[in-house]
Amino acid sequence: MTTPGRKAVVLLSGGVDSTTTLHIAKSEGFEVYALSFRYGQRHVHELDCAACVARAAGVVRHEVLDVNLRAFGGSALTADIAVPKHRDLATIGADIPPTYVPARNTVFLALALAWAEALGVADIFIGVNALDYSGYPDCRPEFIAAFEHLANLATKAGVEGQARFRIHTPLIHLTKAQIIRKGLDLGVDFGLTSSCYDPRPDGSPCGECDSCELRLQGFADLGLHDPLEKRP
Repeated sequence: MTTPGRKAVVLLSGGVDSTTTLHIAKSEGFEVYALSFRYGQRHVHELDCAACVARAAGVVRHEVLDVNLRAFGGSALTADIAVPKHRDLATIGADIPPTYVPARNTVFLALALAWAEALGVADIFIGVNALDYSGYPDCRPEFIAAFEHLANLATKAGVEGQARFRIHTPLIHLTKAQIIRKGLDLGVDFGLTSSCYDPRPDGSPCGECDSCELRLQGFADLGLHDPLEKRP
């Protein structure tokens, strides 16, 4: 158990994984500083959800940074490229899909590291997952280990021995069902979250993109209904 009062920066998108990760950090005794990004994503509704999640969890501070990755494009989430729909679950994760945003987690972790160093914080949490995921290269253990090594080489705090930065990935080897189960055990209200890559104008999920498919299957594997799922 982590000593109460320690601080951590937690990357918060407003989805299932990042919300569960935030609650794990809190359960380990960390005071949470949540960090979200307005990066030009088409699913900007997630930021409203991130704000609701942060308030409900009682984080110390929630920052939303503007980082316009839409200026670069190259992804179905930041450019006029179709979001894949109705893909077979067995094929999701087999390749890198067009919803991959070039270097997104590298950019986000770099900014989280900057805030952590400014706060005097050594712990950063990110909800990456390498099992039930969409095949993104920046969600793999090798990437996280490499970034953690970089963090301790590239910072004043790391070089001078003031801190040993650690990137926490508590979900990285869990299935989506296991992640949801963990969140429910910690009291997460998944009705506050959003996972959809292509939400409807009212923010409701499309139910057809990779992220929706994985989320729905995770709840189904537990014999549960997603609180966002429209039921007859």
